[in-house]
Amino acid sequence: MLIAEIRALEDRKCALAARQARLSVAFDMLQRREQADAGLPADQLGAGVGAQIALARRESPARGGRLLGLAKALVAEMPHTLAALETGQLNEWRATLLVRETACLSAADRTAVDEELAADAGTFGGAGDRAIVTAVRASAYRRDPHSVTERAAHAATERHVSLRPAPDTMCYLTALLPVAAGVAVHSALTRAADTAHSDGDTRSRGQLMADTLVERTTGKAGGISGIKIQLVMTDRTLFQGDSEPARLPGYGIVPAGWARTLAGPGQNRNEAMRVWLRRLYTAPATGDLVAMDSRARLFPPGLRRFIQARDHTCRTPYCDAPIRHLDHIVPWHNGGTTSRSNGAGLCEACNHTKETPGWSAQTRPGPRHTLQLTTPTGHTYHSTAPPLPGTALLAAPRQRREIRVIGQNVCLFRAC
Repeated sequence: MLIAEIRALEDRKCALAARQARLSVAFDMLQRREQADAGLPADQLGAGVGAQIALARRESPARGGRLLGLAKALVAEMPHTLAALETGQLNEWRATLLVRETACLSAADRTAVDEELAADAGTFGGAGDRAIVTAVRASAYRRDPHSVTERAAHAATERHVSLRPAPDTMCYLTALLPVAAGVAVHSALTRAADTAHSDGDTRSRGQLMADTLVERTTGKAGGISGIKIQLVMTDRTLFQGDSEPARLPGYGIVPAGWARTLAGPGQNRNEAMRVWLRRLYTAPATGDLVAMDSRARLFPPGLRRFIQARDHTCRTPYCDAPIRHLDHIVPWHNGGTTSRSNGAGLCEACNHTKETPGWSAQTRPGPRHTLQLTTPTGHTYHSTAPPLPGTALLAAPRQRREIRVIGQNVCLFRAC
């Protein structure tokens, strides 16, 4: 009985995903028509549509673009895959795999692959993700080997390095590399680890490879060499041994003890670390930051650091990409000031989206810095700056006496 209901709900989820795809395509067509009627150039039609879909689905704008691309492929070029999604024979992720693996094909070839595999006929019944990818790739390779070869050549231009948090103050440093380069890097790290291990180093091979990567990249054992690291923590955490966690920009929340260790003397006796403290004063009860304004067109360095410390990541709702641009919420050319209240940290994509016709933003009252984003359809979304370390304590009535004495955060800068 329970399993039957779980299965029925899964089928319904798949059907709703297919419905979302059809509605997304219809919305895209409507927006393009309205933009064309408004005189927008042909190469700009469709700007911001993916971001609006993302906000409606409580997703990041970057993911919204991918969801719109998936919807267009399913509706216009892959009717069998869409039908399988509607009937629950494929879920949204596996439909995404079919679309992704045929992305290099022409519309006609993609439709042919879709018809050959006919997912709605049960072709992939009981198949895992890898089996689906293998079948689609084989069909795509047979139909257009030239495009597949070109895709492989183009893939090298997508090489990059990314960082994302992992549990227990660890992180994943990931590199997307051409296979030859990746194998060469891995082999070099393996040789270095084996050599060190044969010389009596007691660290494991994995530890030696990781440490060698850090040392060769930064040029120094321990991995910090001329690089600024910012930690935001309460003064109680830094000076009084309080347990309130700290925040490390680019990573997230870290334990208080770990933060104090990093703030203290160098973790390695050979390190010559320098530490700077910058006080960030917070308002009682709300934890909102307080700082000076500027009349300059560009945000001065001090104000830039302040806004980056306050916002942490991109302020567009559901987007947590790193801050790349400091944006005037009310544009400068519309009378917006270069101030802490009118400034917001945005990623590059969200900043460009905000500048397209029909988008607007303004500040709103809130416990902390709050902005309201309005899309071309008139829908509004709100974003409030994340709480700084210690905000919960500041809001507690029993802590009010303490606030008047030491109600501030410390932004710690540590570099070699």
